[in-house]
Amino acid sequence: MSPPCGSFVPGYGDANADFHVIGDHPGVHGGTESGVPFTNEVGRTLQEALFEAGIVDAPGVRPTLTQTFFSYLHFCVADGTPTAASYTDLERFFDAELRAIAAHVLLPVGERPTRHVLETFTPRSFATTSMSELHATEIRGSGFLVYPIREPAAWSTEDRTTLITALESLQQNQYEQQADLGRFLPTETAYHVR
Repeated sequence: MSPPCGSFVPGYGDANADFHVIGDHPGVHGGTESGVPFTNEVGRTLQEALFEAGIVDAPGVRPTLTQTFFSYLHFCVADGTPTAASYTDLERFFDAELRAIAAHVLLPVGERPTRHVLETFTPRSFATTSMSELHATEIRGSGFLVYPIREPAAWSTEDRTTLITALESLQQNQYEQQADLGRFLPTETAYHVR
């Protein structure tokens, strides 16, 4: 992919991830210096919570991620806040990346990514709820489980604990979703895909 910007923060982590953490843009969640999403102070707060929940193997500037992928809705480094037109232009890149990773669980961080994920990949509207209500709750989407995460800069101790508990509980259950495409084959063979 050739981004339409000079400086950008590409996705980072396991390309076969079960968990896809989706941030807003590098100006909010970091990466302009390191080239890795979620590496500023807010990002490190999130990484530490995900580490405690067992989703990040080793937090840091270059975190170790074996079942997790980090990316941004708007991966170009903008001068200030990105424009609505810029988000629209970059949506195709985000969508291609999301479908290529094909994670089972989407973890949108903050209001804009949560709104986008809910309105694009679930039947639920964001308009009737707030981030405090959605934080660390399970929402079933079209092929994904979605666990919205409140902006880490606004977390209370309770928000952090709620997220860790929800993600630990999720991992104790069968969260993988697969479809049997074998019904389209001329034989009775099962063919399961993510």
